[in-house]
Amino acid sequence: MSKYSIVVPFHNEEDSVTALYDRLKAVMEGVGDSFELVFVDDGSRDRTYKLLEEIAAVDSRVLVVKLRRNFGQTSALAAGFDHAQGDFILAMDGDLQHDPDEIPLFLEKLEEGYDVVSGWRKERIDNFVMRRIPSRCANWLMAKLSGVDIHDFGTTYKAYRREVIHNIPLYGEMHRFIPALASWYGASICEIPIKNVHREKGKSHYGISRTFRVFFDLMTIRFLLKYMTRPMHFFGGMGALSMLLGGAVSLLLAALKIFTHQHVMDEHGPLFVIAGVLILAGIQMLAIGLLGELQVRHYHTATHRAPYAVDRLVRMRAPGEASILHED
Repeated sequence: MSKYSIVVPFHNEEDSVTALYDRLKAVMEGVGDSFELVFVDDGSRDRTYKLLEEIAAVDSRVLVVKLRRNFGQTSALAAGFDHAQGDFILAMDGDLQHDPDEIPLFLEKLEEGYDVVSGWRKERIDNFVMRRIPSRCANWLMAKLSGVDIHDFGTTYKAYRREVIHNIPLYGEMHRFIPALASWYGASICEIPIKNVHREKGKSHYGISRTFRVFFDLMTIRFLLKYMTRPMHFFGGMGALSMLLGGAVSLLLAALKIFTHQHVMDEHGPLFVIAGVLILAGIQMLAIGLLGELQVRHYHTATHRAPYAVDRLVRMRAPGEASILHED
């Protein structure tokens, strides 16, 4: 097993594959400890996979994970983490916007005992209105709602201890919330400033629409962090409040009917309907809470179905073994 694993997802990054590999190899050889490079091809339609396959054919430290289609960055990272064998795992983008020369800074913090080391793009060079302002607002909200005091949740450039990242289920677009999810497991987290480099080649896959989707993910993360193991406390509280309000209105209408002989449906018809809806909504919330509790009971015995499908794994065999190129 290697001490370090560098996980890099690629999607149509043929212009940067070779350059990134050369720089990663130079940096990691300078570190001096054993390492592996886990390159994930996330359904690229250009020559990205061919170039990765050629690299794997000449370097046994390179593992290429080819996904059957484009599953998205979170799933590609999950595939890389699942196949990484290092004690320390570092993830970064494949477009050369993350400087490999900064990898030793991440590894140094891991050696100090931190479980998660997050990169912080302290000096952003993106468009001020379309990228920096929305990103700053989203990061502020994430820090407040998750309780994790870091400045930059969005960057992929992070390092993890193996036992921490393997305990975090990744799906959807949850990769940016890994520090928040890791904090739930009691992980120690720090961040270090990193350079925000201009993209030299290719086209960015990020846009303003992704920033807006973060706000919906925030609601999910907030719920997971606070109520993942006790959903009845959330749904049950709302349900009980709804039933109490509905019951109070119903009692009021019943008192008016009994003591004043009012025609409740004629004079207070809308209020009567509201009371009925509140009571029914409360019952439904309680039922959802009970179903959530049933899900929690089976949480640790789930099948853990992977959010991706691997087409093949490519790695050069070590010297002395029969085959040069190995495919699974």
